[in-house]
Amino acid sequence: MAQFSHDGKVDLAHKPMMTTPQILLMNVGFFGIQYSFGMQQNVMSPIYQFLGASPDELPILNLAGPVTGLLIQPLIGALSDRTWSDKWGRRKPFFLIGAVGCSIFLFLMPFVTAVWMAVLCLWLLDASNNTAMEPYRAFIGDRLPSKQLAKGFLAQSLFIGAGSALAGGTLAVLEKILKGATAAGIPYWVFGAFMVGSVCSIGSVLISVLSTKELPPTPEGRAELERKKREEGPFGFVKDVGVAIVEMPRGLKKMALVYLFQWYAMNVFWQYLGLMCAIAYFGVNLSDPNYAKTDAFSDASGFATGLMVVYYISCTIVALFLARLANKVGPKHVHTAALFLAAICLYLLTHIGSADNTTVLYLPMIGIGVAWASIVGIPYVMATEMIRKERRGVYMGVINMMIVVPQLLQTLTFGFIYKNLLGNHPVNALLFVAVFLVIAGLLIEWIDTDKDADPRVRAAAVATTETAVA
Repeated sequence: MAQFSHDGKVDLAHKPMMTTPQILLMNVGFFGIQYSFGMQQNVMSPIYQFLGASPDELPILNLAGPVTGLLIQPLIGALSDRTWSDKWGRRKPFFLIGAVGCSIFLFLMPFVTAVWMAVLCLWLLDASNNTAMEPYRAFIGDRLPSKQLAKGFLAQSLFIGAGSALAGGTLAVLEKILKGATAAGIPYWVFGAFMVGSVCSIGSVLISVLSTKELPPTPEGRAELERKKREEGPFGFVKDVGVAIVEMPRGLKKMALVYLFQWYAMNVFWQYLGLMCAIAYFGVNLSDPNYAKTDAFSDASGFATGLMVVYYISCTIVALFLARLANKVGPKHVHTAALFLAAICLYLLTHIGSADNTTVLYLPMIGIGVAWASIVGIPYVMATEMIRKERRGVYMGVINMMIVVPQLLQTLTFGFIYKNLLGNHPVNALLFVAVFLVIAGLLIEWIDTDKDADPRVRAAAVATTETAVA
């Protein structure tokens, strides 16, 4: 069994390769976690509108995700770096607690009767999601040898796509068979979908927890963990976050700029896809104060979830091939191509359909799904190559800060942009997304994972090469 050395590193000579079924079992938990995220992406904006919110309020009402991710993920990551339990391991306690929280708040969400209640429930749900997500990504990096990292992170993409596909598919199917709504205006099909998610969240994480063991630290590693607890106190992990930001490798600083554009863009896409369909293809008139109560708006929301199902399914399928492609031509080139493809498909999505022919809109969603598979997999492969192994937990949290800061900026700024620069029209919002994805695709070509890595990672790579030659 592989062990951590005195400085927390894994002895690569004894870090076992994992079979494909083992890698898949290790990642199954992402299925349930992403079902929860998929529900947020697909129905939180409609829920807010069912409860009376206006379109320009959607970004600020979705503030929970960016803020909880910004505050929780880096701290949980740093704390998990300093944790070891012979019974529970290093990362497992955190994503298990997060999964329990997800199940509870997924169950409670459809019972809300006012916008403020939906906001509160979303904050608690997002806090749980973020508690589970970050240690899980570090867990993959801890467990797999370098040669299997691409396969491991893109297996995450597979389950992220599958979980989101089930979320969207459940919504689309139940929207057709469950009619009626609560007095607050929440359709009954929303209830069914959230109940399924409550079961999936805890069930899938338990499969991963029970099937995959963590690698224990050596006696020296345990002594180092105890020293930190003794000398730095119970809150020393907070300092770790600040140190990680100060010492961030140059490549991660460049990655932050890539993330600024791609995650700002994706937040806009999720928030305005349904509204674009409603206005451009279902004849919904926003000047009607009761537009969110109309059958046309409900039909458009259901149709948009169907589009998202195709998006997630294509993500799931293409994730099986991206690892091999990334190893062959280079991860950054794959990511650039995927983002360019998404930009083209976003233009097609807003122009090729009609009220009489919406089926054609499923085709560009395939290309956007390919980009999503790359977004949730490829950058992590690149980042893992640039950071020290003993600091994976805190740096996965810092990377999540790179995700949520753009999302936070989007929630605070896009309402103004939408009203004053994009003509209050969701078609223009999606074209805005296309432009930002092209910029992100160009910027990632600027990163050199060898030259831009942490200096100690580069030194270790040189030493390993020299030893192999000798």
